[in-house]
Amino acid sequence: MRAGILGLVLTGLLASCVTVQPGPAPGVVEAEATDRVPPAAAVANFRDAVARVEPAAERMCRQESPELNCDFLIRVDRNRNAPPNAFQSLDRSGRPVLTFTQALIADARNADEIAFVIGHESAHHIEQHIARQRESAAAGALVGGLIATMAGADARTVNEISRAGASVGARRFSKEHELEADALGTVITARAGYNPVRGAAFFSRIPDPGDRFMGTHPPNAERIATVRRVAAGL
Repeated sequence: MRAGILGLVLTGLLASCVTVQPGPAPGVVEAEATDRVPPAAAVANFRDAVARVEPAAERMCRQESPELNCDFLIRVDRNRNAPPNAFQSLDRSGRPVLTFTQALIADARNADEIAFVIGHESAHHIEQHIARQRESAAAGALVGGLIATMAGADARTVNEISRAGASVGARRFSKEHELEADALGTVITARAGYNPVRGAAFFSRIPDPGDRFMGTHPPNAERIATVRRVAAGL
């Protein structure tokens, strides 16, 4: 969740008063969906979710995409000022990296939400969305460049239209990718012992992208419905 072709952004989580409740596992503190947990509890929730979801994601990866590098590296962004965000990337060796900002960890209301985000980002790798976006972007750039060339545009214009085509191509299937990651992420979250429906509650707090033309994310209601549907079938 970040800007650009590889962008997979989760932003805008809100905060309010704190009401802490005991959680499902030792060291984990849960809270109602409208409450924000204390910093120490947020860190404990994150550590517990990583310890339980990462193995589940790696097992799913080896099962569904054995040709991939399934050794997930989960890290925290050191920039304390970075907004609530989580995204999947690849290092130079092709190892999947899941990055979480400190603001997202602090804003999660319970361990289920953190677990679901880990499952969602893991699913992006398992579904090979980065590679698929790159292919779509390359195709968009090629088509845009060909059209501009055939129209007699100069080299600078052809280059600009190619970049625009790449952007359009990268966004072409982004909503589908998000829903795919929501669906597979639901399975991963559940297999790790968390409640994916409760985890997806953050969709009710973030700004709703609606169904904007060329938007990168589907409506929140559609995402929640996807999670509920998949979870009901588990």
